[in-house]
Formats: sequence, structure tokens, C-alpha cells
Amino acid sequence: MKGALECLLFSIHASAIAALTCDPVTLDFIVQSGNALLASIEDNVRTDLAKVNINVVTRLIDKDSFNSNMTSGNFHLCFSETWGPPHDPHSFASSWKAPDEAHYAALQGMQAPLTQAQLTTDITNVLLEGNVQTRTTSWKNILTGLHAQAIDLPFSGKRMPTVLRKRLAGYQAGQQQYDYPVHQLQVLSGSTTITVAPGAQSGLFNTVGRLDPHTYRPNEFFIHNWVYEGLVSYGADGVIEPSLAASWTITDLVGGGQQYKFTLRDGVTFQDGESWNCTVAKLNFDHVLAPPLTTSDEHGWYDLVKQITSWSCQGPGTGAGNELVVNTQDKYYPLLQELTYIRPLRMLSPAKFAHGITTSAVTNNTCCCNRDATGNGQTIRCTGITSNVAAGTGPFSYVETRTNGDAHFTRHTAHWRSVPQIENILVKKYATAAAVMAALLDGSLDAVMGAGVLEPADFNTIRIQHAATFDTFLGPPIMNRVIIINSNKAPTNDLTLRKVIMHAVDKATIIDSELYGMAEPVDALFPKNAPYCGVDLTPRWDYDFEKAQLLRCPTQAQTQTTVVTADDDGINVAVVIIIVCAVVVLASIAALAMFIYGKKQGALYEKMLQTEKKGGAQNDSDVMGKSVEGQPAENI
Repeated sequence: MKGALECLLFSIHASAIAALTCDPVTLDFIVQSGNALLASIEDNVRTDLAKVNINVVTRLIDKDSFNSNMTSGNFHLCFSETWGPPHDPHSFASSWKAPDEAHYAALQGMQAPLTQAQLTTDITNVLLEGNVQTRTTSWKNILTGLHAQAIDLPFSGKRMPTVLRKRLAGYQAGQQQYDYPVHQLQVLSGSTTITVAPGAQSGLFNTVGRLDPHTYRPNEFFIHNWVYEGLVSYGADGVIEPSLAASWTITDLVGGGQQYKFTLRDGVTFQDGESWNCTVAKLNFDHVLAPPLTTSDEHGWYDLVKQITSWSCQGPGTGAGNELVVNTQDKYYPLLQELTYIRPLRMLSPAKFAHGITTSAVTNNTCCCNRDATGNGQTIRCTGITSNVAAGTGPFSYVETRTNGDAHFTRHTAHWRSVPQIENILVKKYATAAAVMAALLDGSLDAVMGAGVLEPADFNTIRIQHAATFDTFLGPPIMNRVIIINSNKAPTNDLTLRKVIMHAVDKATIIDSELYGMAEPVDALFPKNAPYCGVDLTPRWDYDFEKAQLLRCPTQAQTQTTVVTADDDGINVAVVIIIVCAVVVLASIAALAMFIYGKKQGALYEKMLQTEKKGGAQNDSDVMGKSVEGQPAENI
């Protein structure tokens, strides 16, 4: 019993040490102001982390301050999202090489063997791998190594919501974010002019921007996708489909690189009546791929612009031939995938260039905006397009922006694929999500498409309480929301602390309370359906509060003797001690019981011998079944 008592006291002492050594830490969580959903999620995350003695200080800051702090690494935690198809995983991963994303700073504390430098090399190499099996293995190694660093807390799979008034039908989810295929809608009743509140880069729609296809903000992705088209498009399950190119061939070049020969589609006209041909295609390539624009400050965020070495027209047909020939430096496997991007290589009518089809890419480039661009040993002059009355080959063309901020689009009646049944789209500008909800309910709004327009609670209300008036849809998870943990800033430069954060956040409960089923918990950086991302990554970064506690508050004994699981998460020695002590205590009790029982049996036997010596004639049953010295037999 003495050993059992000592063991029990020692286990209590070990538990006390565990409590004493769990020192608090403070983390800086930056969140862009104005996003109520992210603020609510952050509030829940902060509450969960407080349970393991991690104090989170939140900084709600404007967009410019957020970008500045994010790129400089002045944070411990911040929200981010993968880019979704067709950008995941290769373009999103490639963006980590430039100091204009949070990952560039957050990855600097990566530990060998997969340091940030090695990760950059591995990503560069995999994009040039021609063998599919080897490429698959390389991506698996990249994703596995990055997962083990515990830098990205996978939170939820983002799904694109749609609300459609029942007078409309035929809507299908787009294949990438900001892809709203309105041209597929059918009008069952009422006007062929529809009112739409689309998800924009800022959440609620604000402006059409400059409407030129070769530049970025404040241009809107969804408008570019309605107005402009590229050589190829991104189809279901990642299939690359013909668009302005009817077909193509790929040939390996001697000495490296490849040649892509695109046969261009005949009979295509721009919305302003101009003809599509190879001369126009080459003009667009000339302007977008001008050497100063292939740097990281311009279009160099993706590698296509650095891989293409030449482009020219050849073959029979109008417009200097109907074949666009593109040569690459290496066997760059994502080239076709990157040609499906909504910007910057969509095709603009030659009439919108400063001097038409002969416009110089050096003296009057379509880049914005009245400035000189210098890079790669050359300087060009950016003068933009001739007007904001855009002209592409897409199913809808821009008409005007009204005084209240609404934007009017009309169908392209000569579209090469098919003429949309929807004649006019009125993109509505609302100040708040509450105003969007009110417009749905008062009948002035036909559709909501995309994320950041309706509050999740309002979407849920429409789905449940107004099902007779609206159809609601949730597209498949196409991108993942994550919380980036900065591995290059103390105290989150500690791998164990990052693992604690991974296991301490109850993602499922937060998603249920804040997103109303509009998302699902995820345990990996990229969606499983992204190319090369269907990898089973372990340990799973899922909610496990007990594991978070054990990792967060190790005992002093644990630093000397640690039981390690398959994922290298330590188990608290105090737990092992308590289990051993319990066994010791039970064994001691059993021994004591046997001792008492044996002592009683010995006393009984001694009594029997004394009786025999006195010549008594009692039999065994008399002794064993009756009282002895006035006590019941069961007490002997």
C-alpha cells in the first residue's frame, strides 16, 4: 500500500507540473475590415484557442494595411483562400515565390529537409515534368512535405451559392470562381431582361472597371468572362475544351520545349462586328507578352508568360493564315490550363487598340494606364484601350453603367456558339447584403450568383422559408479557405505550437453556426478534386481537443520520457503514470483481501484443532454451519 500511495502522490504532482508549465502565448490575427463573416469565424477561432491558453489579439484593418502586413510577414495568423480551378495547385503554389502573398513570408520558417528554397525548387521542377506518373509522385511529395510543416490550417471547402427566381431555369454551376454561365439560363415566364446580384472580387458588385481584358483590378472577373473569350476554355472535371481555337496539336521540339499549333475557329465575329483571325490573335499576344510585362510586377505571377518564346501565324485562310503557332522554352505541362484563365490573355477586338490592327505593342500597349513599363531590358508605353465600350467575342456585351451604379449588358446576337435566350442583364449595385435580401423578397431581383453577396443566414432563410419562390443551389467545393500560420515569427515558429492550433479549432461547429451548411470542414490545403491533390495526408489536421491539450501543456517529465505516436505528437507522461498507479492500487487491494481471507481461515483451523484435543464429538458440519463462541459462521 505504501507503493500505491507514493504512486498516487507522484501522479498528482505530475499533473500539477503540467498545469504550471502551460504558459500563455499571444498571437496577432489580422483580418480585413468590412468582412462580417470572417470576423465571426475569427471570433470563434479566438474562443477555441483560449481554451488551450493561446490568447489571440485581433487587428481589423483596411485592405491596404492588410496587404502591407500580410506581405511583410507582420502577423501570426491570417485568412486566405486557394484560387480554385483552373489555378490549383500549380499557379497558387507558384505564387509563393513572389513577396506579394502571405505564404511568401509564412513559409520562410520551414524546417529541413523541406525548406522554403527547396519547396520553390520542387514546384519549379514539377511544372516541367512531362511524365504524368513522375509528376503525380512529385506533387504528392510536395503536398506531403508541406502538410507536415503545419503552416496552413485547412478550414472549409468554399462552395458557390446561387439563388434563382423560379421564372428562370437551366442554371449550372460555373467551372471556376466568378464563372456565372447566364447564357445557359432559360426564361419560363416574364421578361427576358433579368436582374442579377453577382459575387465580385470585393464581395458586392461595385464597378465594371476599365473593361480591358489584359489588365486586373478594378476590372471584374465575371464581366471579363461574359465579354471576352480565349483560345480554350476550362470544362467539367478539368477538361480543356475548344473555344476560339477549334483544335490544336502539341509537338516536342528538338533541344527541349514544345510547339502548340492552334487551328482557329472560322466565322467568329467580335461584338463590334470585327472579324476574328490569326492576325488579331497575334496582336493580342504581342501586347500581353511584351517583355516588360512578363516580370513579377505585371503578368509574371504565372509562368505561361515566361515559358512562351515565340508566336506566329501560318497556314491557309484569312488573316495571315488560320493557325497560331506558339513555341515554349520547356515542356511546360500547365500551358493549356493557363490559357483558360479569365485574364490576362483573352481576345480584344482590333478596333479597341489605339491604332487598330497595326497598333505597336511598344509605343501604344494595351497595358494600363498612361505610364512607362520597364523590364527585361526594354521600356514600353502603356496607353490602354480606346474606350471602355468593350468588345470581345463572348455571349454578352457591355452597354452602359447607369447613374445609380447598375451595369447593363446585352446578348451578342452573332455569338459563334449559340445566342443566349436572356436578352439583357442588369447587374444591380447594392450597398449591403441586407439590401440584396430585401430586393429578393420584394421581387425586384431575379438572381444572386456567387459568394459574398448574401449572408449565410439569409441564404438559409431563402432555402427553407421561400422554396416556393426560389431555387437555391450550392456548387461543389472548388477552393479551400485556410488560416495561414506564420512559421517565421515567434511564437508560431514553433512546430508544436502550430500543431496545437491545428487540433484546437473546432471547424465543424464553427461552420454549422456561421455558414449554415454552405461549406464543409477540410483537412488539406487544396480541394481533393484539384489535379494531383487527391492525396491522403497524415496526420489529419482535424479537431482533437485532447491532443491539443497534451501538445500544448507538456509536463517536465515529458521532456525526459515521451511516448510518440505515428504522427510525432507527444503523449503526456502523467497519463501513463496515472494508468500504472491505478494498476498498482488495484493489485494492492486484491493482495489485502487475500491476506484477510487467509487470516480468517487460519483462525478457524486453529479452533478446530483445539476442539479435537478436548475430545469433542462435533463434526465438520457442526463447526462450519453453526455459531462459534456465539458469532454467526459468516463472520468467522
